[in-house]
Amino acid sequence: MNNRQKPTRWWVELLLLGLLYGAYSGGRLLARGGVQPAVDHGLAILRAEDLLGIAFERPLNRLFTHHGLLGIPADFVYASLHYLVTPAVLVWLYRRRPAHYRTARTWLVASTLLGLVGFALMPTCPPRLLDAAHGFTDTMAQYSAYGWWGAEASAPRGFGGLTNQYAAMPSLHVGWALWCGVLLWRHGRQPLLRALGIAYPAVTVLVVMGTANHYFLDAVAGAAVMGLGHAAARAVSARTEARAEARTKTREAAREAASAAAGAPAPPAGFRGTTPIVSGGWDTSARELLPAQRPAPEDDTAAAAR
Repeated sequence: MNNRQKPTRWWVELLLLGLLYGAYSGGRLLARGGVQPAVDHGLAILRAEDLLGIAFERPLNRLFTHHGLLGIPADFVYASLHYLVTPAVLVWLYRRRPAHYRTARTWLVASTLLGLVGFALMPTCPPRLLDAAHGFTDTMAQYSAYGWWGAEASAPRGFGGLTNQYAAMPSLHVGWALWCGVLLWRHGRQPLLRALGIAYPAVTVLVVMGTANHYFLDAVAGAAVMGLGHAAARAVSARTEARAEARTKTREAAREAASAAAGAPAPPAGFRGTTPIVSGGWDTSARELLPAQRPAPEDDTAAAAR
């Protein structure tokens, strides 16, 4: 991407982001797997975390379950901010940091598509859907009377069948929050924006684990997916810049060749205009004849003979 290039028209971007959200929602549904493989994957993750001593979701879930002052706001955060903060950051970039918008949008799209691949390859039962013997409580179901969601994740009541509850690995809640945080920290000029860039992804990690919607390793995988998406976006940006530079050099070479064929000096490097150099390099005005076009002056001998 050429950083000096402005983003495309807003309605084109809106269409692209609508397609992205449609792919995200539809991909989650298409990636549905059997219940037993999903449960097996969830238990395997939990065993690995227990072995490594990183099963942080257990104490957090107990804390959110026993204290509604933590659990209820956490459920609201999980059910809403994922869909509000991300588009808000996109709009902010489009309006305030247009030079960085396209790379950021490509980063988000690439990472989301990689996440959908993860959902398809590894359907995973989240902690809240495991047998109660494993010690997890579904806080979304516990506090459903306080929000619009029911007992099936964060979907509105009656629409639980339209979501894939086994699309947990990687956590795109964490991935998208990390995307927002990096951009706010990198491009925010006010201290508040940069502070939000740190707080938002950190809070999201705590929320997805405390509500028993994700394992800690889901969060790690979400961050890894964003890293891969960032590398892909940089590669696309570098390729686009190289192509734009090649087109610019081709146009300049064509102008120089045309000028040489016409017998005029080549325009200076980087010249973008279409107005020709009238004087051909001499200090003359547009209506003044060039030195080669003026009549030759008569010498003194001829003048004296007259």
